[in-house]
Amino acid sequence: MKRIFVLLLGIVAFLTVVAQNDKINTLSEKEKNDGWQLLFNGKDLNGWRTFQGKEISGWKVIDGVLNNSGVGSDHGGDIITKAKFQNFELSLEWKIAPQSNSGIFYHVNEKIGTAIYESGPEYQLIDDKGWPDRLRDDQHSGANYGMHAPKNAVVKDSNEWNQTRIVVEGTHVQHYLNGVKVVDYQLWDNDWLLLKGKGKWKDYPYYGMARKGPIGLQDHGGLAQFRNIKIKVIK
Repeated sequence: MKRIFVLLLGIVAFLTVVAQNDKINTLSEKEKNDGWQLLFNGKDLNGWRTFQGKEISGWKVIDGVLNNSGVGSDHGGDIITKAKFQNFELSLEWKIAPQSNSGIFYHVNEKIGTAIYESGPEYQLIDDKGWPDRLRDDQHSGANYGMHAPKNAVVKDSNEWNQTRIVVEGTHVQHYLNGVKVVDYQLWDNDWLLLKGKGKWKDYPYYGMARKGPIGLQDHGGLAQFRNIKIKVIK
């Protein structure tokens, strides 16, 4: 009887996982009517390609979840959407393995530099709780990396999904993490130019200057996982 009970528990757990996977990477009728579109179909990398056309060597889809290589040191290459976006609301969920880091990019410009981070602003993803070195304020999850530090950001444990939302409308950019607005800034205003001029991007004149571009995901330092990637164009 005990074996039968354990077997039934296993079946229930399996069916629960299947049911959960069936619900991810989908849009409700309301979302469709509101103009949302999926950027990741949960099956393959259709709609994505590598930054500057380099070979995809590490990205894979497992049980409806998009995984980078997990190797680190930019092993699998960064990927970008084939479509370009200017004003939008982007929503996705992510998890990051212990001592790993990654990023979400927008307004990516492939015509400059050799790396994705040289071109477009980055919504930082990192293992805040387990990172071995001390992080700068603008290196924490939710930051506009190298520019604006997040405020009131709460990151979940590494085995839990975080929810990110990025809103870009004209020059106004907002970062949300788990339902809380953590970054709010204006592109190209005096404060932005001052931060750029004295910080990490001072020697990258084209950094953050594109007004339209693909969305990008980074394969940079360890395993990052993504799902429910969707976007709504703001007209």
